[in-house]
Amino acid sequence: MSAAPRQTDSAKPLTTKQQRAAERERKLAEFKKREAKAKRNRRIGIIAGVVAAVAVIGVLIASIVLAPKPASYSAGGSGAEIEGVETFDNPAGHVQGAVDYEQTPPAGGEHNPAWLNCGVYTEPVPNENAVHSLEHGAIWVTYDPELPAADLDALKAKLPSTYVVLSPFEGLPSPVVLSGWNVQLQLDEADDPRVSEFFEEYWKSDLVPEPGALCTGGVDAPGKA
Repeated sequence: MSAAPRQTDSAKPLTTKQQRAAERERKLAEFKKREAKAKRNRRIGIIAGVVAAVAVIGVLIASIVLAPKPASYSAGGSGAEIEGVETFDNPAGHVQGAVDYEQTPPAGGEHNPAWLNCGVYTEPVPNENAVHSLEHGAIWVTYDPELPAADLDALKAKLPSTYVVLSPFEGLPSPVVLSGWNVQLQLDEADDPRVSEFFEEYWKSDLVPEPGALCTGGVDAPGKA
């Protein structure tokens, strides 16, 4: 009979020291695996954050570049005649309470001591405060509340950034009316080229009772955008 095979060293059970060493190796391998995964996740997070930041910056830049810029006009006018402009001889003066104006909307006359802050309003504004703004050289742009949104946007694109009040007005004689101090123009179309002509002639006019007076620091009306 042949002798039984000898038991090799590899088949011997591990000693306690060897078991501990093997456990340390296993834990170290798991730790390195977790670290590598975490590193990948951090890298992905950083890349995603950078991409998101670039996208946000791109949107901001696009909004600035593509945003419509306010129209630019020269103050004072040149005395040019504009077809359809009506002129009046309304007095100036400060009063308290409601005023019965000759024009609709008002184009001058006695008014409240507090002027209306210039800007865009989505609700009707007090006549007496708006007229005071006209006295300072502002233009009051009123429109029928039923004016289509596209027409309103076209109208806004023609407005300067200051010394203008835009507001809806019930009972207008035409869809759009431009009013300066003692001057007024009724328009059927918001994109009428005479909008720009009116501003060139009457915006910040030297012929108003208080030229150069502020169009800020007064009072706001409801609906100011």
